[in-house]
Amino acid sequence: MVKAVVGACWGDEGKGKITDMLAEDADIVVRFQGGANAGHTIVNDYGKFALHLLPSGSFNQNVTNMIGNGVALDIPQLIKEIEDVVSKGVPRPNIVVSERAQVLMPYHKDFDKFEEERLSDRQFGSTKSGIAPFFSDKFSKIGFQVWELFQEEELMEKIKNVLEIKNLILEHVYHKPAIDADELYKTLRSYGEMIKPYVIDSVKFMHEAVKSGKTILLEGQLGSLKDPDFGIYPMTTSSSTLAGYGAIGACVPPYEIKEIITVVKAYSSAVGAGAFVSEIFGEEADELRRRGGDGGEYGATTGRPRRMGWFDCVASRYGCMVQGTTAVAFTVLDVLGYLDEIPVCVGYEIDGEVTRDFPTTGKLEKAKPVLKVLPGWKTDIRGIKKYEDLPENCRNYIEFIEKELEVPIKIVSNGPARHDIIMK
Repeated sequence: MVKAVVGACWGDEGKGKITDMLAEDADIVVRFQGGANAGHTIVNDYGKFALHLLPSGSFNQNVTNMIGNGVALDIPQLIKEIEDVVSKGVPRPNIVVSERAQVLMPYHKDFDKFEEERLSDRQFGSTKSGIAPFFSDKFSKIGFQVWELFQEEELMEKIKNVLEIKNLILEHVYHKPAIDADELYKTLRSYGEMIKPYVIDSVKFMHEAVKSGKTILLEGQLGSLKDPDFGIYPMTTSSSTLAGYGAIGACVPPYEIKEIITVVKAYSSAVGAGAFVSEIFGEEADELRRRGGDGGEYGATTGRPRRMGWFDCVASRYGCMVQGTTAVAFTVLDVLGYLDEIPVCVGYEIDGEVTRDFPTTGKLEKAKPVLKVLPGWKTDIRGIKKYEDLPENCRNYIEFIEKELEVPIKIVSNGPARHDIIMK
């Protein structure tokens, strides 16, 4: 059985927590796309953690956690995360890495930073983790797969070829010093030593896992609205955030993905630039940000304050649609318990017409939210384990959202910890 855990909107929905919980009954958890540019915050018996590359099954000792071939592999970051969780009392996670995963190069982060500097007020709000330059190189066929780190002579030859173009760009576009081939070779060889104990033939590994009926979780990063095809282009990430890409990024047959659990937040938040129709500002936003998440709504990678907004039915329904959602995990519901009334965005007004369909970026930037106000429940719902024990207005809110999403909400999260969960 293969299940995917993915995000409905901008990311930051709580996928890490849901994956961590579901991993209790899993054999394998695979990160199938993205890189260290976003974080999954997890609170469990070991403490609070912000994972960037480590799969969220890393706290479950019976789970094999794989970095799939679709990931931008920042090797020093992965090793740092492994040592960090171990230093906090977590038993060393069982980690394997696809030999076909591509390596995030040291210069990818530099190019990311230099390009944002060049763009100035037109920049994309990058996390400067090197993701766009990484995927640009991957599809230009000048990236480095993990197996290449162990090819001594061929590696040096490729470095020289790649640096011909990289150093021209550094000199003439960014006016920065050239990269030294010998130094880069030493760095990549050291990367090879770091990662060697974890490297496997992931194609064979996943084929045998599927064939033997293992329970496999595919863990996505960010959400539907950050997908380069279906998101708010160009304010997107550079790899597909959709469950369908899990078939590629983890190497499983597409027909084996039986469940797609899309994580949907009970209000909206976003990090970075781009259209955000239901966004709120000022004291209203500050209050929601302060109460949100576990310790406030700040990016797990950047520390930037997240932009805040009311629940967006249009964006979330679209996000579930493009994911192919079979069930929704509805998160951070407990945060809204302070509100007398809760506005919800049920439509977009564009050029005087109201739509329930999520448009392309040009129209989206002109959209104004159509709000419907629902009554709040004005009480703390943490600790409640049964759906019927939730306040009536809280259940009404969930059921209103469920109707708008047009897919069933099966998991309700009412707190940050692993078992702050209500199965609906």
